[in-house]
Amino acid sequence: MPLYVNTNVSSLNAQRQLMGSGNSLDQAFQRLSSGFRINSAADDAAGLQISNRLSSQVNGLNQGNRNANDAISMAQTAEGALDESTTILQRMRTLSIQSANGSNSDVDRGALQKEIGNLQQELTRIAETTSFGGKNLLDGSFGTEKYQVGANANETISVSLRDVAANAIGNNKITGAGSVLGTQTALAEADFSDGLAPGDITLGGPDGNAVIGVTATDKAMDIVNKVNDAGTGVTASTRVEATISNFQSTDAGTLEIGDESFDLAKYNGSLTKLSEDLGKAGIDATVDGGELTIVAEDVNGVQISGGVAGNTITLAGSGGGSFAVDGTNTSVVVDAELQLESRDSFSITNDTAADETEIFGASGSTLSEIGQVDISTYEGSQDALGTIDAAIAQIDSQRADLGAVQNRFQSTIRNQSNIAENLEGAKSRIKDADFAAETAKLTQSQILQQASQTILAQANQRPQAALQLLG
Repeated sequence: MPLYVNTNVSSLNAQRQLMGSGNSLDQAFQRLSSGFRINSAADDAAGLQISNRLSSQVNGLNQGNRNANDAISMAQTAEGALDESTTILQRMRTLSIQSANGSNSDVDRGALQKEIGNLQQELTRIAETTSFGGKNLLDGSFGTEKYQVGANANETISVSLRDVAANAIGNNKITGAGSVLGTQTALAEADFSDGLAPGDITLGGPDGNAVIGVTATDKAMDIVNKVNDAGTGVTASTRVEATISNFQSTDAGTLEIGDESFDLAKYNGSLTKLSEDLGKAGIDATVDGGELTIVAEDVNGVQISGGVAGNTITLAGSGGGSFAVDGTNTSVVVDAELQLESRDSFSITNDTAADETEIFGASGSTLSEIGQVDISTYEGSQDALGTIDAAIAQIDSQRADLGAVQNRFQSTIRNQSNIAENLEGAKSRIKDADFAAETAKLTQSQILQQASQTILAQANQRPQAALQLLG
């Protein structure tokens, strides 16, 4: 076997092997101490890239869940305030019903109104002071906010909150006489709603738009039924106020209100007796001096027909003016006004043929505010009920939205937690070290290193044999 002194190939080989076992030992130490199979790109470049993407997704999902929990807390805060607002409105409604009772004097109603005033102030205070993390929720400034719940851009859930102060909630209405409906007509053969221009009217409500077809023969209740069947979130009704005066014993004719008719001749000029019969039929009628005031709802109007020469009885609408039911005007009609109501604002537009001003008193709704509720009079007490009911409906709708979005956030959290768990498992299988395998590798590397050290020592001793040849 040849002996090389200057170049000890065996020693070089042993050194190389020792270096390899040392590197392997260092890698095993690193993996066992960190717990990761991949500690640098050199360990597994593709695996490092995949595991980093998984880490980004997991971290994003976990933060998204924390964001969702914040949103739930915000929604719970807002709903708690809305719950108290509902309690206040229910109390106001109870007070309105109490005030509407005929046993109350003006002083009694004034005392009830004082509590109403304080409740109105508290509603506004709740709206202005309810906040979450310094951000006001119910004063109208919140609007619509997006909550980042996903791991990637634009994975959001929107939450909307509106103003619930006393001056921002109530009943959205269109009331008042149009140029045809709500007016009085005197003709030889008058009829309700005579002369409407046919065409289409578009009603834009909170639940959508609908086209209301108007015909020349439509009466007030026909239009009411069309509006209520349209599903726009707008409800329609009619109201008519008419006054009968100059009723003499010789007067005759027929008074028609809805499905009820009354033969005027049998009353012998007594408005009191006529009022009593109207009351029995469920029609609001009051006598003041020589006038009988009739207030009826959900009817086409009030009509007196069958007038003959010599009659003095007159019929007037709330808009002023009156007509005598005599030989010239054998029929006098007071058409009912249409009243539209909704929990939110709405509008009315017409085509080139139909004219909404003939039917409605306005083309856009106005808000009857909770802050304007006044139960110090009987009429105010009655009007307050519709306003309060609409406000309760508005708050109930907002609470329903908050409840739905809370459930959505909870579902999002559960789903993303499951995804994050599975992603963590996938990342672990890629990046984490197998302690059993790495321990075995460590033992192997330690043995190889010891063997390499021994062999290197022996290899370094081989050149000594050359000295023996020199004697």
